[in-house]
Amino acid sequence: MSTAFISHPDCRRHEMGPGHPECPQRLDAIDDWLIASGLDIALTRHEARNARLSDVELAHTHGYVAEIRDLLERLASTGESRAVDPDTIACPHTWAAALRAAGAAVQATDMVIDGQVENAFCSVRPPGHHATRDQSMGFCFFNNIAIAARHALDVRGLKRVAVVDFDVHHGNGTEDILAGDDRVLMVGIFQDPLYPYSGAVPKGTNMVNVPIPAYTRGNEIREMVEAMWMPALERFKPEMIFISAGFDAHREDDMAQLGLVEADYEWFTQRIKDVADRHAQGRIVSCLEGGYNLGALARSVGVHLRVLAGV
Repeated sequence: MSTAFISHPDCRRHEMGPGHPECPQRLDAIDDWLIASGLDIALTRHEARNARLSDVELAHTHGYVAEIRDLLERLASTGESRAVDPDTIACPHTWAAALRAAGAAVQATDMVIDGQVENAFCSVRPPGHHATRDQSMGFCFFNNIAIAARHALDVRGLKRVAVVDFDVHHGNGTEDILAGDDRVLMVGIFQDPLYPYSGAVPKGTNMVNVPIPAYTRGNEIREMVEAMWMPALERFKPEMIFISAGFDAHREDDMAQLGLVEADYEWFTQRIKDVADRHAQGRIVSCLEGGYNLGALARSVGVHLRVLAGV
């Protein structure tokens, strides 16, 4: 069995302006590290397909999808860029990138369920976990991981899936979409208080939110994860695990103030993989979310993929 690495050149064409932290160079840094470290040969590379609108509407309202499609297609035809919120800018290539990012997540889900690969990592942008069912925000347009989870349930017929979110920011969009769906268990850590200033009070009983104070180090975060996530995941026995893989809790990333290092991401991934091996036939789909210090991002994705690939 192998680990799929799914991406597409369209994901690099989405631009939010000079100096914006969510930049195309993030994907270049990951690719460069994989080649330099030799890890590239342990992965199977695949180009992301486009998501269908019916895929996107598994997680988003029809009205929102129509609205964002009209806006992004208009920008594609005029060549203009436009801010959709104070942090999130759409450009002429955003529509293509958003469809590839969501499509990669669905494609990865199908490949894993069909047994073509054991697990998959989607190296895509724009990220997704802040996009709610009817609103883009926080650099996100479509919620890639929620779309994939709903595809596994509603299209592929799985009974229980887990979503694990270790981005430094609360995955408010994923929670908005999946809260109250008893087919899903979502577990997450996030710095609190920090954008989007949510998550301290979960929206549903299927949410295990672990708010973490600024300047907390990796060993303390590991203890919280072991105490809060792991018993819930073991009880739930997911048939597949989806990871919102944000690497902006790294101590070198100035987007926040947590103290994780590569060894912590390696540990997170191994603990998630242990659960997947016991309950989910090893089935994992991981999608890139945050991570804005290019060196720390590349190294952290590298250890994440080493564990997934078993090398």
